[in-house]
Amino acid sequence: MDVGLQMIFASYGWTNVSDEQVWDEELKLARLAADLGFNALWAVEHHFNDYSFCPDNIQLMSYLAAVCPNVDVGTAAVILPWHDPLRVAEQASMLDYLSKGRFRLGMGRGLARREFEAFRGTMDESRERFDEAARMIVDTLETGFCEGNGKHYKQPRIEIRPRPTRSFKNRTYAVASSDDSVVSAAKLNARMVMFADRPWPMRMPAITKHRELVRQMHGMEAGAPLLADFAVCTPTMDGAEEAARKYMGKFVESNFYHYELLGEHFASVKGYDAYAQKIALAKEIGMDGIVSAFMEAAVWGTPDRILRMFEERKAIVGDFELATSFRFGGTPYDFAEEGLRLYCKEVLPVVQSWKAEAPAKIAAE
Repeated sequence: MDVGLQMIFASYGWTNVSDEQVWDEELKLARLAADLGFNALWAVEHHFNDYSFCPDNIQLMSYLAAVCPNVDVGTAAVILPWHDPLRVAEQASMLDYLSKGRFRLGMGRGLARREFEAFRGTMDESRERFDEAARMIVDTLETGFCEGNGKHYKQPRIEIRPRPTRSFKNRTYAVASSDDSVVSAAKLNARMVMFADRPWPMRMPAITKHRELVRQMHGMEAGAPLLADFAVCTPTMDGAEEAARKYMGKFVESNFYHYELLGEHFASVKGYDAYAQKIALAKEIGMDGIVSAFMEAAVWGTPDRILRMFEERKAIVGDFELATSFRFGGTPYDFAEEGLRLYCKEVLPVVQSWKAEAPAKIAAE
């Protein structure tokens, strides 16, 4: 199994902590993870708020590709409606050149109304903009030429430099948290990116749909999904559940705050109506119930317990990749580092040894 570290850069849940300290400590964890055997380093894109502030994850990954030469680097994800697709294609090609093929490109359409408004955009256009831009970027990285004549991007045909020299097939990812995003990811033949925020049986309809669509559209098996995970790893179970509930609960709180998930706008904004279902569930079971559901999906406790949780997840989901965060919701740095070191010692070697299931052959039509 491929295991990566997810970098969030959040100060939500801390007091009297500077942005510089948040970044210094997150980078310290990333370099430690690279030294201890992780396969990849991933980073989100978010702006302006304590929830997360990594405004340019491609720039960040250019730095990490240099200081961590033995791991892949990835974006989970570049939020395309906030960027020009030609520039993203250029940046991706350049980073792939600098990293010698270690870059994994993840893309998303965005969810936070406050971020869209700051960029003078509208959530109503996000699906169209994502679909247009993603297709342009994927094609550009395969052909070396960018062009588009869609509703939002009128791009004259132009060659990008440095020219792409390696295919991005099998290392293109797309966030897929709603039904239409699942379809978009399948059209691109991109691996799904999903978040560990609810029990995995609830995620299976979307995962199954993506696999079926990739078979229909591309005549092949879909790549394993990338699961953005959250981990609290402890040497004993003494206090483990309390720590997990505290930090995961604070992260859930920050998530609901940043995305305004209890707001009414999701029911009326084009392409986001699926989130209205999550909001209805939250209102039904309450925040305590949402945190409990989150804890069912994420991993916490001793290495043995975490491995059992991964085994149970694999039995449900099948093969998957991981992008795991150890610092969220006010987790103290020392606690996060101790958990990361223990995870690397006792969990990482085991899951990395798991062999991927051989894909079934698809009969020719």
